[in-house]
Formats: sequence, C-alpha cells, structure tokens
Amino acid sequence: MLSQFTREGDHLTLADLDFAFPKDIYPVGRLDADSEGLLLLTNDNFLKTKVLDPKNRHSKTYYAQVEGIITEEACAMLRTGVQISLNGKKHLTLPAKVSPIEEPLLPERNPPIRFRQNIPVSWVSISIGEGKNRQVRRMTAAAGFPTLRLVRWSIGKISLADKIGDFPKPGDVWEVTAKDVRRVYD
Repeated sequence: MLSQFTREGDHLTLADLDFAFPKDIYPVGRLDADSEGLLLLTNDNFLKTKVLDPKNRHSKTYYAQVEGIITEEACAMLRTGVQISLNGKKHLTLPAKVSPIEEPLLPERNPPIRFRQNIPVSWVSISIGEGKNRQVRRMTAAAGFPTLRLVRWSIGKISLADKIGDFPKPGDVWEVTAKDVRRVYD
C-alpha cells in the first residue's frame, strides 16, 4: 500500500482503508511500497511540521530483517554512520542506535519476503533521526546485510506497541489522543 491518498497505478492507497478520514488528513512521513509499519496521519500542521522538519531529527525506529547473521562490526558501522548514495551523490548518514534483536512477533507479510533455505536471516533494531529515501535499506546494504523486510516500529515515543488489545494488523487504523501526540515531540 502506498502511504498516500492519491491513486498511482494499481497500488492500494490509504483511500482504500475501511476508515472515514477527514478531508484534511495528511501522512506524516512516508513508507515505501516495500515497507510496513507505523504511519502517522494528522491534520495538525504544528505536529506535521515538527515531525517532518529535518532540523528536529525525531527518532524513528525500524525493525529490519536482514540477509545473513548481522555482526557487531556491521552494527558498529551503522552506529557511527555509513556512506550511502542518494540521487547519485554520496551521503554520510548520521549516527544511529543499532542493536540485534530477536525476531519480533509480527503479522505475516503479504506478499511474503523471498525465502532462501541456505541463507540465514537476522533482525536488527535501527533508530535514526533523519529520513532519506530508503535510508535504512541503503544503510544495511552498505554494511553488507541487505534488508529483506522493514517495519517502522515507532515515531518518537508513539509505537506499534501502544495499540491496546491485539497487535495491529496491516491496514488497522487507530486514533491517538492529544496527549499521545505530544509524546512525539516532547
């Protein structure tokens, strides 16, 4: 699903969700079509600006399933910043918080990621304060561990773990309170 309301080709969009969004709702940040996870939608221009403005460097945490068993050396590289290519130009990423994690309990992905029986996979938590196009995927690839599955787990202090009751499934929508929203920028 594309993280936008405007249709592009045959992709599903936010407009296809079973939820009556107000007309002035806007996604705060984007997820590419291959990624999944938390997406904030708001009509609060202050929040939108606060989260999107690069100078604020709000933390976003991703869980990445990578090809191979990630090493401490690769994690150290990601922690200090790696060189990635953006629009043909070299970019040194800002330091990230990185740690290997156990496989998180997530819903099945549709379509499933590619499976290769003889190549192990591992999971890593990566928190970044910038948001370049496909940045986490580019970072893990630069460290030698291509991303297979990418899930945005949190933005600021709002997390998929905040969902009360069942773990959210793809396409679930839930409203957060003003108090919850303040946790993004406090």
